[in-house]
Amino acid sequence: MIMNATIADLKNRFEDALVTAFGDEVAGIDPLLVPTSNPKFGDYQSNVAMALAKKLGKAPRAIADELVQTLDLSDLCEPLEIAGPGFINITLKTEYLQAQLAVMQRSDRLGVETAESPQRVIVDFSSPNIAKEMHVGHLRSTIIGDAIARVLEFQGQDVLRLNHVGDWGTQFGMLITYLQEVCPAALTTADALDLGDLVTFYKKAKQRFDDDPAFQEAARQQVVTLQSGDQKSDRAWKLLCNQSRREFQTIYDLLDICLTERGESFYNPYLQGVVDDLEQAGLLVEDQGAKCVFLDGFTNREGERLPLIIQKSDGGYNYATTDLAAIRYRIHTDGANRLIYVTDVGQANHFAQVFQVARRAGWILDGVEVVHVPFGLVQGEDGKRLKTRSGETVRLRDLLDEAIARARADLETRLKEEDRHESQAFIEHTSHIVGISAVKYADLSQNRTSNYIFSFDKMLALQGNTAPYMLYAYVRIQGISRKGQIDFGNLGADIKILLHEETEFALARHLLQLDELIGQVSQELMPNRLCQYLFELSQKFNQFYDRCPVLQAEEPTRTSRLVLCDLTARTLKLGLSLLGIQVLERM
Repeated sequence: MIMNATIADLKNRFEDALVTAFGDEVAGIDPLLVPTSNPKFGDYQSNVAMALAKKLGKAPRAIADELVQTLDLSDLCEPLEIAGPGFINITLKTEYLQAQLAVMQRSDRLGVETAESPQRVIVDFSSPNIAKEMHVGHLRSTIIGDAIARVLEFQGQDVLRLNHVGDWGTQFGMLITYLQEVCPAALTTADALDLGDLVTFYKKAKQRFDDDPAFQEAARQQVVTLQSGDQKSDRAWKLLCNQSRREFQTIYDLLDICLTERGESFYNPYLQGVVDDLEQAGLLVEDQGAKCVFLDGFTNREGERLPLIIQKSDGGYNYATTDLAAIRYRIHTDGANRLIYVTDVGQANHFAQVFQVARRAGWILDGVEVVHVPFGLVQGEDGKRLKTRSGETVRLRDLLDEAIARARADLETRLKEEDRHESQAFIEHTSHIVGISAVKYADLSQNRTSNYIFSFDKMLALQGNTAPYMLYAYVRIQGISRKGQIDFGNLGADIKILLHEETEFALARHLLQLDELIGQVSQELMPNRLCQYLFELSQKFNQFYDRCPVLQAEEPTRTSRLVLCDLTARTLKLGLSLLGIQVLERM
């Protein structure tokens, strides 16, 4: 018996029964199968009878009755029930649930199948700017992108994680020109400045660029010199990039993030090709000296179509040109079937415009999906963009360090209250895992399209939909193992799983939704669905544990309940790992 098949099997059988009962005109109709909101109505519900009433000219209940007469689900389900105006309620048989759990228990992937036809998927995320420190605004892109990549990798997709860093363009002309005056050693010697000083100089260079036309022109000429391959400028640029790169890596190591850097500069050799191809396709229009593509569906206040500038009047390129070159390269050279861009919601229009131009140019091939994954702001307790007391954007490193420090303070307080004595290594490791996990989970548990309020107190709480609550549920199960001297990996072969109590059934049904849930997250790219699943799993496990003795139960119930504990722990560990969160054996 293969797990994963329940919802797909039911869907196929419903579709066949619909055609048998009502003919080919309903072929391909979605049977609208959804999990029931209340277990007293069963496990799943089909609402297709209401949807077909107008098409078939029959009462929904009559359609439901005819469909139920045609369906044979006796190997999976109890007799189907029709409720209300025509809802079809489906209750899976106890023997079926028990058999599915046994398959899940024997599988090192918890019964989740790998993709039959793996895709080449590129996830573009994080993308900080060189010569700037990573701030709280980079948090969401970095951890949402990582979670999406982890889910797709677990499915067996061929994932390329790209860090499209801002490492090219006017800012470098500006910075190099300024450093030539105030700190020329930084352009010839590694680490002559630390990144904090570099950021300060960048801000001063930007202010000078805005206020001083002569400096502005010198900076622009420096960009031309850099782009022409001048060795001195190239060396200075590489030194600045390497310094930033090391600082970024410190944060990626803290967050356990793996990325392949491929910055804006990578696409520089392909920018003229973008212009040439768009010209050949008849899409380019010259407007006030700039080369543009006029967009469909984007207009100004006068109702005139807006242009997307591809090449500026001075011959320079911009973000749109680079993003178009990236799309073309990623599809035609990397061979990607799916491109996923994880950026803030403010860039939604930019990507809609770039995608439109790429489609009109014929670069997005049939069967290739290109999708923007937008997210909202991280806000402070005042509901405004999260900032320091001085009004500065919060440095990401400072935020992560504070999360770890607060987790440590909470742990030390708890140890004192419980009169527990732990090693410094235990305290440091636990504080690190809890602090980083709390930050990640608090973000990922939100609907990514919404803004959310950042609160250390809420995210570090041991109760509620938080990382510490999930980690504690896992630790609780490891405690059962230690107390009973149980080796979960050696419970025996061909264990009979027995479901009797209501909380056992609730936990079992939830465990068996894992495969379906991972499939949904991989399609919808909403990590909060996985967070909600894990939160509900923890709740259902705690209810089961409170009402069903495990170690004190008689055999064979004892071993059956130990399997439920083991499956819960393994599912929590897997689910949290897909969110980039490590578990703890003790807390």
